[in-house]
Amino acid sequence: MPSRSAGAPRACTLNPMRLILRPAVLVSLLLVSLPFAAQEQGAWMADSQNARTITGPVALAAQKITINFLSFPMVKVRTLAESEMAAAFDAPAGASHNGSLYRLNISSATKLLRKNSLCGGDDTEWMATYVSGRSLQLAFFSGDKPPVFTLDALANSTDLCGTFTYLR
Repeated sequence: MPSRSAGAPRACTLNPMRLILRPAVLVSLLLVSLPFAAQEQGAWMADSQNARTITGPVALAAQKITINFLSFPMVKVRTLAESEMAAAFDAPAGASHNGSLYRLNISSATKLLRKNSLCGGDDTEWMATYVSGRSLQLAFFSGDKPPVFTLDALANSTDLCGTFTYLR
């Protein structure tokens, strides 16, 4: 083997395993570090009677919801506090769950399954989500103002259109 002089550059060899493992590790770390909101994204099968008769399966993406093959743009307004999820969805305190409030606009003229609409004669303006494990609950609201998520406000709300349950 020839000897290398002190000032000569060292030959670089590429390890093929390292080329494969490095991107795999980076992708794994990225997937693990995705925010909780990503849990609500994806396809969901209708579970509750409301969901089976009005919406059927739904799919949530970062900026849209698809209901009965119709897509509607939506914008995340904020994350719901634990007390808000408890009031809106009867979520147990301290459990592993998350929820969000979205702004959207689904016209009352939009007919879903069995010619149903989400909010009767009113446009659907807001959607709240609650994810716990493999279960998703959606609450739809009409009205220009964001819904207030307290037990009293929700019990007396005329803007709450309905709550729907989905499973993965």
